[in-house]
This record gives sequence, structure tokens and C-alpha cells, in this order.
Amino acid sequence: MAEILHNSKARRDYEILETYEGGIVLHGSEVKALRAGKAQISDAFARVEKDEVWLYNAHIDEYTQANRFGHQPKAPRKLLFHKSEIRKLFGLASVKGNALIPLSFYWKNGKVKVAIGVGKGKVEYDKRQDIKKRESEREVKRATMHQLKRK
Repeated sequence: MAEILHNSKARRDYEILETYEGGIVLHGSEVKALRAGKAQISDAFARVEKDEVWLYNAHIDEYTQANRFGHQPKAPRKLLFHKSEIRKLFGLASVKGNALIPLSFYWKNGKVKVAIGVGKGKVEYDKRQDIKKRESEREVKRATMHQLKRK
């Protein structure tokens, strides 16, 4: 599993409750652009519409060698999930405060896959708590490393 791109804002701004893996419908020029690493999903989100899951605001740059068979960089893209997963996603996303956020794009068996997270938006207080927790873990790590060096 080789990661193509990662949504760094997702885990900072949302508390991820569950993750799902799905496929994505892409044109050839979009796959080539992803291979070149020319994409961005930090502002992207997913939505369940008519028993289908769609990805919006995912920006995949145009591939320069694609001439007339290019693609729209911000076009909505269909995500491929099983029916049962779509029903679960619909139920989870319909709860107030929850959102479907793409966490990453990656290769699996030669196909592009998307990790979608069901997230609940964090408020500023939650973000500060995460920072304090991270800093305290860092302090403990430093102290243990310092103790190990003394021995």
C-alpha cells in the first residue's frame, strides 16, 4: 500500500470516528496526474446522494500530456462502496455534526483507493487539549531518553 497523498487537516480539525476504504472512478489522465503526485484533498468532502457516494472539491491537476482527453480538476468523483457500507455512511453522515472526509489516496493492487473517515468537527478547546497531550508525551519521552543516557 503506497500512499499517494494525505489529508493533513482531517485529523487536526475532526475527531475521526470510523474509517472506510473505497474505490474511486477516475479517467486515465487523472490517474497519470496522481502518479505524478499532482493532487490535493485538504478541502475535499464526500456526500451520499441517491445511494451513491460522491467526492467533492478534490483537486487533481490536469495532466499536461493528455491533450484533448484531459479532465476537469475539481469535478465531482464517484466513490465505490458496497451497498451496506453506503447505508452505514448515510446513517453516520446524517447525524448532526458528522462529516465524510477523505483521509488519503493510496495504491492497492494497482488501483487507486480512498480512505474515507466519518468525523465529528473539533472545537478550539479540543484542539488545545490535543496539543497539551502531545507536548506532555514529548516531555515524558525526553525525560526517559535523558535517564537512558545517564546509565
